[in-house]
Amino acid sequence: MSRSAGKKPQTAATLKGAAARPAATGHAAEKSAVASASAEQHWQDTLLDGTHVLIRPIQKSDTELERDFITHLSPGTRRMRILGQMNEPSDELLRCLTDIDYKHDMAFVALVHRDGDTQEIGVSRYGTSIDGKSCECAVTVSDAWRHRGLATVLMRHLVDYARARGIRKMVSFDSAQNVEMRELAQFLGFERKPDPRNATMVVHTLKL
Repeated sequence: MSRSAGKKPQTAATLKGAAARPAATGHAAEKSAVASASAEQHWQDTLLDGTHVLIRPIQKSDTELERDFITHLSPGTRRMRILGQMNEPSDELLRCLTDIDYKHDMAFVALVHRDGDTQEIGVSRYGTSIDGKSCECAVTVSDAWRHRGLATVLMRHLVDYARARGIRKMVSFDSAQNVEMRELAQFLGFERKPDPRNATMVVHTLKL
């Protein structure tokens, strides 16, 4: 799920939330504890074609995996992810995408092993509102791995995690022309409405 019209859904949730929330006393220790617990989570999921993929929370050490993933997205997919015409993600953007606190922001990556290397083939993420009651979500899948059910797998893990954290509502802003996202949102139970601020956009909402 992604937003267009000049904002970055995969980064907005992380960047906007982090900028708006004040620093809390003991935040570093809390982040470390939550990160340690989150890092222990992982799942082996099977896609529609029988391929096995590893799903786990994104980690600070995943910057190069994320860089390769973004760089190899097609222009169309990158545009839907709202990274515009960027050819190479900046180090600052990669830091924001991978160094998350797991409490206000969450991201799950899908990994496979090919030719001796670990490859990131998809990512889902959310960033919470300031009050922590809702979150904005997004999912992106590598072009070569589309139509295998990976987006559904990634979003289900994200929804389950958000629900367990007590988040009440998940929102996604998408192009009205994005048929794949419309079908995915409908399959997952999201309600679809026109975006009152932008006639070319729709708002998908899921009550958790």
